[in-house]
Amino acid sequence: MAALEELVRTGTPVGILAYSGTTAVGWCSVAPRDSYAALERSRVLPRIDDTPVWSVVCLFVDRHFRRQGLTCRLLKAAVDYARGQGAPAVEGYPVAPDSASYTYMGTPETYRRAGFVEVTPAGQKRLVMRYDLSAGIR
Repeated sequence: MAALEELVRTGTPVGILAYSGTTAVGWCSVAPRDSYAALERSRVLPRIDDTPVWSVVCLFVDRHFRRQGLTCRLLKAAVDYARGQGAPAVEGYPVAPDSASYTYMGTPETYRRAGFVEVTPAGQKRLVMRYDLSAGIR
């Protein structure tokens, strides 16, 4: 927790929160891809090109606030946040709802509703979805 607090204190992007009143009810971890060392080393999710993307690596919504569209709103807010920081694109790595894989990545349909498009390279098993900010699409 201290390491995360230090990142926030120094202005390093770590993500965004969703609130209900003064209570945090959702989280989206979004930051430059190169700030996620494990993702940069990943053979399952290698970079697909040299675009300096920001990556969504975790989404969480409190169980009392699920099924209300909050995950989609968090993704849209993450795109807006990344845009404000000068990011040219935002990527996410969703998994199917019935996947045994890590499920806090969001679903493909949620990413589509938030305006992301699939850019998964041929032959790659893990899905890659991207929101291109350089094209001005929203």
